[in-house]
Amino acid sequence: MSDRPETVLQTPQFDARFPNVNQTKNCWQNFVDFHRCANARGEDFPVCVQFKKTFTSLCPIEWVDRWTDQVENGVFPTKLD
Repeated sequence: MSDRPETVLQTPQFDARFPNVNQTKNCWQNFVDFHRCANARGEDFPVCVQFKKTFTSLCPIEWVDRWTDQVENGVFPTKLD
């Protein structure tokens, strides 16, 4: 038996704003929505948690890392407040 907690994999829910196969815009919008929500309500607010789950499922890790660095350095190209 392993002492690791069981990982539950979930697919993001369908978002009618992004009906196409290409999910780049969906990825970007959920990243932005998460940060706006976290700034307004805190990262543990249920809606914010859902945004984070969605962008971490859809976005390549390299993109998230780059955007997070940009947010931390104050050079992210979109307002998050």
